[in-house]
Amino acid sequence: MRYSDTHKEETRRKVVRAAATAVRAKGPEGVGVAEIMAEAGLTHGGFYAHFPSKEALVVAAIDEAFGQSARRFARMLDGLDGPQSLGAFVDAYVSPAHRDNPASGCPIATLSSDLPRQGQPVRQAYERGVRALIGRLQNWLSEDRRHLAASLLAEMAGAVSLSRAMSDDEDAARLLADARANLKTRMGIDQ
Repeated sequence: MRYSDTHKEETRRKVVRAAATAVRAKGPEGVGVAEIMAEAGLTHGGFYAHFPSKEALVVAAIDEAFGQSARRFARMLDGLDGPQSLGAFVDAYVSPAHRDNPASGCPIATLSSDLPRQGQPVRQAYERGVRALIGRLQNWLSEDRRHLAASLLAEMAGAVSLSRAMSDDEDAARLLADARANLKTRMGIDQ
């Protein structure tokens, strides 16, 4: 059977999307190549036609995970000004929905504790995503507050990570609500 000229690229994208979900859900060490290929509807044997190693797949998965998050928030924030975008972003990021869906959430809140044990290429992919998100946050802040973007991101990711570790859903929801309110107050965003 003859495949289209784009078949290989389409197949690779399918594998990368499956890997982005799996890596966020289980961490880089928690997933195997065979599992990801099966999730993409492919056999393990076809893996090396697309990637030289599992590490290369994890790099692509992290890039894709950050890309998915960026596209989702771009759609959500379309037409909003800087303060409105920042407020909507904080509300969506520091939320029970984000807490409860790590496989589709931000890689920062999911992967931060896994990355120190990864190789340089994986950590570099993660750092690219972190820098890009800090840059978007900086664009939403007023000129005199741009230095706060990295701190704001760390607080948001930390709140989500902490809430995921909590066994009591009410306590976790309260932590997220308090964090949202404090972040918005600190940034001068209307509640």
